[in-house]
Amino acid sequence: MNGYEDRVPGYLTFRVAPQPGPIAAFADQEAWQARERYPELLGVGLAEFFYAKERDAGGWELFEYGASEPQGARDSLGSHFRLCAKEAGEAGDAEAQKEWMAAALRMDREVVDEVRVRGERFRIVRAAKFIRMGRSGPEPPRPSDPDPAEVGEALRVPSRTKGFVVDPYVSTGLSDGLLKLDLVQFIGVSPNTPAEVHADAVRAAEKYPGGVLLPAVFMTSERVDGQWRAQNPGASDSTPQGARDGLAAWLRVMAPFNLRLSDEKRAEYARAADVLDEKRSNGLSVDGRRFRITRVERLVRVGPGGPEGPRPSDFDPQPPVEVHTQQLKDQGLWKEDDEDEPIELDERAREFKELWEQEEVRRAAAKERRMNKKRS
Repeated sequence: MNGYEDRVPGYLTFRVAPQPGPIAAFADQEAWQARERYPELLGVGLAEFFYAKERDAGGWELFEYGASEPQGARDSLGSHFRLCAKEAGEAGDAEAQKEWMAAALRMDREVVDEVRVRGERFRIVRAAKFIRMGRSGPEPPRPSDPDPAEVGEALRVPSRTKGFVVDPYVSTGLSDGLLKLDLVQFIGVSPNTPAEVHADAVRAAEKYPGGVLLPAVFMTSERVDGQWRAQNPGASDSTPQGARDGLAAWLRVMAPFNLRLSDEKRAEYARAADVLDEKRSNGLSVDGRRFRITRVERLVRVGPGGPEGPRPSDFDPQPPVEVHTQQLKDQGLWKEDDEDEPIELDERAREFKELWEQEEVRRAAAKERRMNKKRS
């Protein structure tokens, strides 16, 4: 009897195969254990958006870093078109330069989620975010998750997402295959979700029934009123250390500024940040507050026409740059470059500036100490 695999569309195929190498085997084992320790899947809320290009060999290649709003990804795509126009001009190809620049100008004034330029197809791609939850709280980073950065140096580590190809034909390990199967069936909205958001989620599950997992990212969660919540749902980092650096910066700068901490409390929060830097731990308690570095799974839904784009209900407050500029001009809030005047900082702004300057000095000194230690 012939198998059914050739009759199943690629976007509905979940290909599982042993992943080569001991590290991949270890990661697959950890993923399987996570299903038992953190069995509950929860949607994070805000999605992540990228611009992608369709590949002749199949799949869609993601570019740059994710944005928390669709317009951020559209603006990045417009910048990409400008770079292509510049390169075409330097190569002496006036026709290509004109076409790339026309595409860039279109992105400046229109809400465009898919466009074809010079035979290449581009699309804004949506990735939903999820965390695993267990009795002890959200899942922290796994030992197999890449975490190569020094303290304070995480931004120098290349993102594992840039250049990733969204292709359902690519096989995964057994654990990731099961996770993908779980997530494509998961609507991922809470009971209090607005009706239009719920309807969009149900529609997406029907229209894009397949999916591809992106590399995990990391964020900070805080336990508030007996429940774990994302400290900043729109922010994530490609490495655990990036999330730790973000939490340390919050403890040293944002907490003193936003919470108007006393000198005594500022010192307490700063000591907690020092401990976080020293131990590179994934959990932290300070001043009665509990934080945890949390692993975030991401899924791009895929249908017969390719990956899912933005949904009508996605948070997307900013219009294209040219439209926004005109709005500011109509409101009398726009100033041309030659009209710029020195900005007078109020007392709070000066306080914030001073905190960040202190943090930059501290980081530079810490980096110098690390360099001296390596030399000795």
